[in-house]
Amino acid sequence: MTTHSKKHWAPGSGVKVLRVARMGKDGWKVYASVPEKGICPGCGMRSRRRHGWRHRRLQDYPAHGDTVTVELRIGRWRCAFQDCSRSTFSDEVSVAAPHARRTARTAQIASHLGHATGGRPAERLMRRLGMPVSDDTILRHLKHNAAGAAPPARIIGLDDWSWRKTWRYGTIVVDLERRSVVDILEDRSVESAAHWLRRNPSVEVVSRDRCGLYAQAVREGAPQAIQIADRFHLVQNLRLAVEEQMSLSGRSTGRSILSEQDNVDAALHRRRARLAHRQSRDQVFATIHSLHSEGLSYCEIERRTGYKRRTVAKWLKFETPPDRRRAALNPRSPWYFEKFLAQCWKDGNRCGRHLFHDVKQRGYTGSFSNLERTWSVAQG
Repeated sequence: MTTHSKKHWAPGSGVKVLRVARMGKDGWKVYASVPEKGICPGCGMRSRRRHGWRHRRLQDYPAHGDTVTVELRIGRWRCAFQDCSRSTFSDEVSVAAPHARRTARTAQIASHLGHATGGRPAERLMRRLGMPVSDDTILRHLKHNAAGAAPPARIIGLDDWSWRKTWRYGTIVVDLERRSVVDILEDRSVESAAHWLRRNPSVEVVSRDRCGLYAQAVREGAPQAIQIADRFHLVQNLRLAVEEQMSLSGRSTGRSILSEQDNVDAALHRRRARLAHRQSRDQVFATIHSLHSEGLSYCEIERRTGYKRRTVAKWLKFETPPDRRRAALNPRSPWYFEKFLAQCWKDGNRCGRHLFHDVKQRGYTGSFSNLERTWSVAQG
């Protein structure tokens, strides 16, 4: 079926519609051509030597609920300029991007729906609208538009990036204005960070931690940039310093900033608090036994005292309140090997992997990360 009405079938300006045909279940097909210019995009010279024709099939807006395919005929020419890098070329098409399978306006609709709803919802909606596009294509359009629209980064953050914790580290570069990752470098070195900064001269401000590695990289790669310390590491360093100073655990790294009299008062306050708590537990224990001696059920005792049924049943097994004792140390805890680790540390063995290997030989069953975290806090 062929229709002779060509109005509104053109996919854009500069496209001449030759005829429109109904292709049954395949929808509509629009046969069109572009003006013959013959201007080489490489050298800008006009050519009159025709090489042939090129045909492009483009998806366009639907018509009457059916898909529309534009069969676009494009002239192909030979470049007459001998020094030109192109031997042949095609006329430019304004209605679609190079190598695209749909017109620019159809691709714009797909990008808008993908940005608003996501990949698969946009795929279902585009199919209902008569412009079937896969979810992968929609997401590819979004990534392409996002990559092309991002301006050069001015304010960046440099920090460590863990490819594998405690084994291999890289460098992550973040655009702090747009809150997006710009690049991830393979290693954590002055050379790689400085090389990246040289390739991006638009950087004006660099936020980094207190490590001297990145400071040297900024001085070499972007001497014009202002270096600032990020808030996270400043607060983290402050927290660690306060914890170290306020520690009253009695370990080698715990140094109190209180006076001797203040320490005595604090210890007295803790003893009084423990004594009051013990008296409260004794009162509850006596109340539970008193209610049980009156013949009340476990559920009624739970309702009156607020303690769970299991706690009530456990306390009724004792004649006196049970002591609250700390759990015994086991080989999963690094504190089980505290004396051995302290002696290794004193002898100069301060490599985490070596300590982990030695304590493993003595029966340690915990993980390396637990040992590293606990012992780093203990040693400050």
